[in-house]
Amino acid sequence: MNGATLTTLVNTIGGAKVTGFFLVLARISPLFVVAPLFSSKMVPTQVRTVVAVALAIGLTPIAVHGQQIPTSPFAVTGLLVEQLLIGLAFAYAVGAVFAAVEAAGSLADMIAGFSFGSLIDPVNGNPGGTLTNLYSLVGLAFFIAIGGDAWVLRGLARTFDLVPLTKTAAIASLTTGVEFAFGSIFVSAIEIAAPALLAMLITDIALGMVSKVVPQLNVFAVGFAVKVGVAMLIVAASLPFIAGFMSNQLSNAVLTALHTI
Repeated sequence: MNGATLTTLVNTIGGAKVTGFFLVLARISPLFVVAPLFSSKMVPTQVRTVVAVALAIGLTPIAVHGQQIPTSPFAVTGLLVEQLLIGLAFAYAVGAVFAAVEAAGSLADMIAGFSFGSLIDPVNGNPGGTLTNLYSLVGLAFFIAIGGDAWVLRGLARTFDLVPLTKTAAIASLTTGVEFAFGSIFVSAIEIAAPALLAMLITDIALGMVSKVVPQLNVFAVGFAVKVGVAMLIVAASLPFIAGFMSNQLSNAVLTALHTI
């Protein structure tokens, strides 16, 4: 396609719609960097790029309807930055739910002893313990099973009604929402890993009492195997309940993100 053909195509579509497309793409792009599933390393970069462009094409007519899109370079640059901030705040609020699940796995790894050996997490490509990878994969499976991708896409489409392309978002409100999402990660991780943490605490107390009652027994020789067995048993029993937790947290995260935006 030569320059003349491209110019004719742009003039046919309309410069405002082309600018609106890039503004919509700027708001969507953080979703494929921060949000769960959409930013997964298991999905090739080319596929994520194609999906992002396809979503932008589909949402552009809705986003630009009734909007007077500016075409001056300075105005467009400012709007692009603002769309990136809005998309990043929304994606971060959703990603905090998945980060809490991974943090719960890290806590379980640390207290059970699995953190001594690390593996590569296939979801995000980062090194982590055995339980971290397990929680990450299970969390991703539950995210798909509960329709988390549909929640995220509907919430993202809703942002164009709350903050149109040509309107200015409240930066203070966005900052407050991001801070709230960041603070909820550790609290949610404790709630998810609470059964395993409590079981490990009881196991440590029991082993300590055994070492006092029967000092001839080498508790350190059997303690690691006992803790691993208890950890695997409690994690296997508590994993199914993560689905309900993620469903509630994801809906709250989307609603909170939309409220702050």
